[in-house]
Amino acid sequence: MVQISIVVPCYNESEVLRAFHEALVDALEPIGTTFEICYVDDGSGDDTLVIIKGLAGTDGRVRYASFSRNFGKESAMLAGMRMSRGAAVVLMDADLQHPPEFIPRMLALHQHGYDQVVAQRDRAHEGALKSAVCRAYYRLVRRCMNVEIVNGAGDFRLLSRRAVDSLLSLPESNRFSKGLFSWIGFETVGFTYENVRRAAGKSKWSGRHLLNYGIDGLISFNSRPLRLAIHTGLWLFLSALVYALWIIANVVLDGVETPGYATLITAVVALSGIQLATLGVIGEYVGRIYDESKRRPHYVVRETDESAAVLSSNLSLAAGQARPEV
Repeated sequence: MVQISIVVPCYNESEVLRAFHEALVDALEPIGTTFEICYVDDGSGDDTLVIIKGLAGTDGRVRYASFSRNFGKESAMLAGMRMSRGAAVVLMDADLQHPPEFIPRMLALHQHGYDQVVAQRDRAHEGALKSAVCRAYYRLVRRCMNVEIVNGAGDFRLLSRRAVDSLLSLPESNRFSKGLFSWIGFETVGFTYENVRRAAGKSKWSGRHLLNYGIDGLISFNSRPLRLAIHTGLWLFLSALVYALWIIANVVLDGVETPGYATLITAVVALSGIQLATLGVIGEYVGRIYDESKRRPHYVVRETDESAAVLSSNLSLAAGQARPEV
């Protein structure tokens, strides 16, 4: 039986993949446990899949799946967990920012009864602006979300088999794994390590992607933005009521005045902006409901070394979408 599975989502990682695999094997072999490495090619446009095939051809512990296009890291992690057969599963990136030498420490903590072992990176080597924005975001998340997300706690973690099974049982299409990890609960422990730079290549997370990911996190686990829109509307109504009473009092005391053009335009623009923002929040939730109602599979597999391991999940989803009986 496989004791530990390493799940590695890959997207255009050809520059660093061989070095990562060598470092990973060097960290795992001295432990003396049986392991497998599950690579998931997320529709890469470089030689990532060619390298993975080469690794699978020379190392029987390597398994892989390749998507038909880029479906995103969340889908790649899901596919990797479905592939995994180990009693424990480690999720990590291939850019060596998740150091493989911490895996033995994770296993040691797991053997003490923890279902989740989280490696939290510090914010060393990051710009002051990015660090400040991240701290502000996580403070906002802790106030708004129904689950707790720790600053620096990413995807680099060990999960027990029952924790993985719990994650795989969740059917939603819009997955925000950081929130899901907290939502399933179980005994969790973490440790901090010094942040390291990518060994090669470029980060796939631009500012726009990070912003969208942050919005996904805020919306995925609570409906408070909708409630905030209601509160904003009520406060605006009360403000307008107070302003109307103030105008009436001025008319009674000083007579009729010519309305101020600047005040009118300011009020119209402010109210229009708030209405558009509120509609945007509602639209986000409606869009997510629409995505969930279609029940599409999370990914489409183009190629794998063991078709049944990954395709069975897609086929079962597809069967659930079959045409209803008349």
